[in-house]
Amino acid sequence: MSDLQVQRAEFVREQVEMSAFGVVEKPLTVWEKVFNRDEVRKGLILVALAVIWQAYAAHLNNPLLFPTFSSTIEALWDHMVNGSLLTKAWFSIKVLLMGYAAGVVLATLLTMVAITSRLGNDFLETLTAMFNPLPAIALLPLSLIWFGLGNGSLIFVLIHSVLWPVALNTHSGFMSVSNTMRMVGRNYGLGGFRYVSKILIPAAFPNILAGLKIGWAFAWRTLIAAELVFGATSGSGGLGWFIYENKNELEIPSVFAGLFTVILIGLIVENLIFRNIEHRTVRKWGMQN
Repeated sequence: MSDLQVQRAEFVREQVEMSAFGVVEKPLTVWEKVFNRDEVRKGLILVALAVIWQAYAAHLNNPLLFPTFSSTIEALWDHMVNGSLLTKAWFSIKVLLMGYAAGVVLATLLTMVAITSRLGNDFLETLTAMFNPLPAIALLPLSLIWFGLGNGSLIFVLIHSVLWPVALNTHSGFMSVSNTMRMVGRNYGLGGFRYVSKILIPAAFPNILAGLKIGWAFAWRTLIAAELVFGATSGSGGLGWFIYENKNELEIPSVFAGLFTVILIGLIVENLIFRNIEHRTVRKWGMQN
């Protein structure tokens, strides 16, 4: 059998045109291409909510209780044109940026101390357990006593809103970095700040980004609530004070315009700032789908 040679017939394969295989991949329709975009789907959701708002307000027919979407947009446009709403919004954003930046810096320092020593880790965990459940707005009376009528009181409560969620998420991210990643950094001789910046921060960045987003949301709603209670500073105030003033004057469409502005700024920050950071970092690195 070993000497037996099997002769196989030769086959010649001729090239077949692609059209002979039929439809391999169905092309997307124009509607499917448009609907696959995140901004289009979210825009449709917002349009649907606006239609529901308009229909419900028209059915209720009580502008002092629930104004229509059209009257809210009209009030929003009027306050935009005369500059009052833009001035209030800019005032709130400036105070927010100062408190947010200070809170992030303090959270970074606390986290650095926590990851360098066991005592620092216990210190951060104890402080987080104590102060993270404490609502920032509950500290407003104390901040008014300590810092008086000024931006200092608002910045103090904002720091409290930002500090603990950012520190907690950053610390959790650092602690979840695998031992393999840590050993890689040590094998390359990294230590101190280079070890943190080259190994820990990139590996923990999804948690860090989540903490920054949570801290921003906490700070933004705390600021609006504080302005509603705290009022104006030196004859001026932010969006919270704008809402409070118009409520006292029973200008309910203007109240809703102020609330709409708060929501609009939140959407802009979430979708233009944090979403772009997310796409350029964790999604680009393959750490998030």
